[in-house]
Amino acid sequence: MTKVDLSPRPVEAMSPRQLERRGSLIAAALALVTEIGVERLQMKQVSERSGVALGTAYRYFSSKDHLLAATIADWHRLLLADLVAEQRGPRTGSTPTERMVRFVRHGMRAYQRQPELARLRVAVATSTDPFASEALQGMARADSAALHSVMAEIPPSSGDVVRHIVGHAWQGELTAWVTGRTTLDDARRRLEDVVRLVLTPYEPG
Repeated sequence: MTKVDLSPRPVEAMSPRQLERRGSLIAAALALVTEIGVERLQMKQVSERSGVALGTAYRYFSSKDHLLAATIADWHRLLLADLVAEQRGPRTGSTPTERMVRFVRHGMRAYQRQPELARLRVAVATSTDPFASEALQGMARADSAALHSVMAEIPPSSGDVVRHIVGHAWQGELTAWVTGRTTLDDARRRLEDVVRLVLTPYEPG
């Protein structure tokens, strides 16, 4: 007997109407997370808020974890675009370290204004859903691209490692804050210290 493929449709294969439904589901999930939190959110609530039938929702997202991972990935990509745009002004007197410190500082402030989204980012990081993992890998690639644009002066031979260190430090400090192991101020200070530590060797002169 032939097995039916129940995998969600790939984004690149979706029609404009399907992309619109997918966007409605993500928008509904984002609103619900900010209103009631990650733990209480259910797929049925997202379906009702978005106007997309529950059965149809599973054609776009394999599970709640997949939906939530796609939701935080989309929000985080918009945040990255804003953070990168902030760094595109005149760079006279601005070193890669100074730009990156501003980048992560403003990024942490954005999560401070949206604490439920910080909790969402931490919650989905350990998901075992393979489609959620794909969404998170996409978010990691977006992180790497944004970090590369901010510190383009870093030699290619070192760039991957530097971006890896900064990205993981950011995730680790968000996790420590969300789980109550540190204050936001301490988390932000440590993250900025990591940035200075790894970028200072690449300063001009």
